[in-house]
Amino acid sequence: MKFLITGGAGFIGSAVIRHLINDTKHAIVNVDKLTYAGNLHSLESISSSDRYTFEEVDICDADAIKRVYEAHQPDIIMHLAAESHVDRSIDGPGEFIQTNIVGTYTLLDQARAYWMGLSEEKKDGFRFHHISTDEVYGDLEGTDDLFTETTPYAPSSPYSASKASSDHLVRAWQRTYGLPTLITNCSNNYGPYHFPEKLIPLIILNALEGKPLPVYGKGDQIRDWLYVEDHARALVTVATRGEIAETYNIGGHNEKQNIEVVNTICDILDAKVPPLDNPKLKTQNARVKNYRDLITYVTDRPGHDVRYAIDASKIGRELGWEPQETFETGLEKTVQWYLDNEDWWHAVQDGSYQRERLGTGS
Repeated sequence: MKFLITGGAGFIGSAVIRHLINDTKHAIVNVDKLTYAGNLHSLESISSSDRYTFEEVDICDADAIKRVYEAHQPDIIMHLAAESHVDRSIDGPGEFIQTNIVGTYTLLDQARAYWMGLSEEKKDGFRFHHISTDEVYGDLEGTDDLFTETTPYAPSSPYSASKASSDHLVRAWQRTYGLPTLITNCSNNYGPYHFPEKLIPLIILNALEGKPLPVYGKGDQIRDWLYVEDHARALVTVATRGEIAETYNIGGHNEKQNIEVVNTICDILDAKVPPLDNPKLKTQNARVKNYRDLITYVTDRPGHDVRYAIDASKIGRELGWEPQETFETGLEKTVQWYLDNEDWWHAVQDGSYQRERLGTGS
């Protein structure tokens, strides 16, 4: 089949594309606007494949989306393109409204027209898979509660409100127009190629550079952590085997307080790059005996959700998916990846990744 993936140069989208190229025989069309979060270096390993095509397109551009649909004739649309950083949504919500709501509307509207023009056989096999977040559910008060697929929506931030809006649009297009849609809501992702503004890569890179490790409030916010390559497998499973009009929650079964995450990263780095062997720490801060010494508590952000936790039993029960990585194995792999791939994150930090264009396939 042919997958059209929006946001394919982003963190999760690039993981999905690498999985599809490396582990399946499907063809991929990557549609990405290449905003700050889009990085073609994340696809360098598969960019020469004859099953990979790149289209630099804004999902809000209806004419461009129509052209891409008609030119490539996708069987499955996987919609991952989104503005996704909560702090950025607080500072500037307008882009989140435009990309996450208007962009999703544009994709759905053009997908309906495209789908209606397909042959009956191709129409029956078509799917529009919308990838969302557990943040649309708000947060949990009890220590034993879990988000299920029927949990009422209660978004807290401009980001989660915009994603909740896009979820509602997808369901409306399915119910009103019959467009064959699927929705997945995932917990916090982590892993290789993660943009350095996010918690886990930020802590890894700040620690290596001897900088403060910022922790909001007391660091007692709880998140369920999902290794991005496990998520990629789950998304392909849902796109190819999920039931139309259904929603599937995807979680890693790894609830951790933010401070636990930070401490674990510090401990892994203590073993792999002892502070006494780190030139940045020897020259900048002789008092640092271990990376936990760099932890700095900062004022909590407005509307910060306390606890997210996913009940992912439905996707396991109905589609047979389970995460392969524990939090410990996934985090170990993640830290090692950043140690082994300085060129990638240095290019992000100095902005050179945005000034370069790699070969992008046929």
